[in-house]
Amino acid sequence: MEAKVMATVIPIHMPEKRGSQSPLRLNRLLQLCSANLPVGGFSFSQGLEYAVEMGWINNPKSTKEWIEFNLSQSITCTDLALLNRLQKALVEDDFSSFHKWNQHALACRESNELYLADVAMGKALMRLLKDIKSIDSQKYVQLIREKEISFVSAFALSAYLFGLELSAMQSGFCWAFIDNQVAAATKLVPLGQTQGQNLLFELTEQVESAIEKANQVEDENIGASLPRLAMASAWHETQYTRLFRS
Repeated sequence: MEAKVMATVIPIHMPEKRGSQSPLRLNRLLQLCSANLPVGGFSFSQGLEYAVEMGWINNPKSTKEWIEFNLSQSITCTDLALLNRLQKALVEDDFSSFHKWNQHALACRESNELYLADVAMGKALMRLLKDIKSIDSQKYVQLIREKEISFVSAFALSAYLFGLELSAMQSGFCWAFIDNQVAAATKLVPLGQTQGQNLLFELTEQVESAIEKANQVEDENIGASLPRLAMASAWHETQYTRLFRS
């Protein structure tokens, strides 16, 4: 009897005890943020490969500064703020708002590479979500079939159906971004394994403040322009040698 209960996906509407996270919800969060999630996130460097080629990043310090700046100035003001709106749209069954914020997310991708990577990962996650047998996603088939879906939108829907609250959703998204960037830097800079782990510790200390800041962003202020990131991503397409997809 107990095994059956634990195998059931917990709906988001169930009351949540403050300060607690059930083992099942924690495992759902870990699954959604896992490097094994087949969405192709670790195939893209998000501009980091070209930044290393140009010498903008060449040691642990500059690696940390690059990832930290992208987290605080781009992810926080764009993706984390959008997760707040997307989750609210799902709670209220407001699919038109979900569509609007999804389009906003796509419009914020400043290079063709960033846009295509975002859509490719979003579609991959939606395909996976549709095929997970323990989840009844029929109600959201309209969203799953969106012609172009941002990864942040797909992440929001997945986290919602996994029964995750907003703070866990945003925290997991930050972890996925940081983990991806540190993994890429470990290969590209290159960094040692211990240096990479130290970076993970240092960078994740910024997550709580990033979430607090994101949840205070007004609708009209969602979005950020990082010219260096945009140029690095655009120029990556013609980089002579590449480990990561363009």
